[in-house]
Amino acid sequence: MPVAPRFPPCPHPIGVLGGTFDPIHYGHLRPALELLEALDLAEIRFVPCRIPAHRGAPQITAEQRLALVRLATAGQTGFVVDDRELRREGPSYMVDTLASLREDFEDIPLCLIVGVDAFRELHTWHRWRELSQFAHIVVMQRPGPSKSFVPVLEEFIAPRMADSAALRQRLAGGILFQPVTQLDISATYIRALLARGQSPRFLLPETALAHIHERALYRSLPTLTSVTS
Repeated sequence: MPVAPRFPPCPHPIGVLGGTFDPIHYGHLRPALELLEALDLAEIRFVPCRIPAHRGAPQITAEQRLALVRLATAGQTGFVVDDRELRREGPSYMVDTLASLREDFEDIPLCLIVGVDAFRELHTWHRWRELSQFAHIVVMQRPGPSKSFVPVLEEFIAPRMADSAALRQRLAGGILFQPVTQLDISATYIRALLARGQSPRFLLPETALAHIHERALYRSLPTLTSVTS
C-alpha cells in the first residue's frame, strides 16, 4: 500500500498581538508569554495601533504608547515590538496589518492573537472574513469549555477548528482556542488609579510605570516622587 507523502512542517509561527495598549499591563504580557511557550512560537509581535477602529481615542499618543510597550517587553526573548500601524495613515485595521506582515513573512505561519471577548465581536471588524486568509486565529480563553458565539461566527469557526500542531502545517486559516491565565487587569482601571494619584504598582511592569510617572501620563496631578513607595 503506497504511503502518503509527508510534507515538512512550516517554520515556527509568528504571533501577532495588536491593541491600543493604553497602557500595556500584565494582563497582556502574561498570556502572551504562555502562548509563546505553549505554541512554540518563533516570536510574538506586539503591534500598537495608531487609530483604534473599534473604540474611542486613547488618552495618550501613539508614540507614547509605543514607548511603554518597548519598555514593558524589553529583555523578554521572543517579544518583538512592531510599529507598522503607526507608520500607516487612517484607522488601524488588523486585516491591513496582517496583509503587510504576510508580505514580510511569505513562508511563515502567522497567528493573530485575540482575547475571547474581542473574538465575540470579530464579525464587526473591517473585512473580518479575510483575516483567516492571512493568519491563523488564536483565541485566548480561561480554562474550561468555551461558550457559544453568534451564528455567523459559529459558521465561520466550524470548518477552521485546529489544534496546535496544525499551526505549523499551513500558513493560515485555522482557529485555535487556547487556555491561558487571564489576569483580571484593566487598562481603564490603571488609568483611573493614575488619574486619582493612586499607585497601579504590580499591575504593569515597573519600567513602564516609572516612565508614566516621569512623563506625568494619564493624570494632571503632580508627579509621584517614587514608584517604590
